[in-house]
Amino acid sequence: MKAATLGKTTKTDVDEKVFSEKFHMSLVHEAARAELNARRRGTASTKTRGEVAMTGAKAWRQKGTGRARVGALSSPQRYGGGVAFGPKPRHYTVKVNKKAFRKALRAALSVHADRGTLAVFDPADYDKPATKQAADALAKFGEGSALVVCARENEENAVKSFRNIREVSVLPADAVGVADVIGAERLVLSPAALDELTRRAS
Repeated sequence: MKAATLGKTTKTDVDEKVFSEKFHMSLVHEAARAELNARRRGTASTKTRGEVAMTGAKAWRQKGTGRARVGALSSPQRYGGGVAFGPKPRHYTVKVNKKAFRKALRAALSVHADRGTLAVFDPADYDKPATKQAADALAKFGEGSALVVCARENEENAVKSFRNIREVSVLPADAVGVADVIGAERLVLSPAALDELTRRAS
């Protein structure tokens, strides 16, 4: 199986075992949901009626006022009172089995291979940052959002070339997840990133 080469007419070989996986909706959904949940900070917090800074005395006496009886001012139905069933700090992580994740990643990568939205670029073409060159190469490859995946080392100029383009996200290969891959309309990889994703999905 082959993928397009960004800015050139040649093709790049990709591992058929990785890029020809049948699409598994449930697995991809499970993996993407787990990744997005893991990125949540989970720091939202509200105060209960026992935590608000307010007197614990009754608002007024029980009898003799002609009004309905009332207790503490910190009750949730009163202005300034505590929140009933509000959020508290928690984690949202969900465990996904390694085999299931690898299969979901293969399925997400295979979607781009089937659609023809997978391309490989040569980092050597960017010996210095060149945003216009990168934008022109992406424009010839189609329209829509793009995920550019690079290696963490020796590809800084390529990262700087792509990162300021509208609707383009640039991520290191070891940080890319199923949600990132399936959420992009185009997937552009460096050879090192292609090897890393192939290794992670195998």
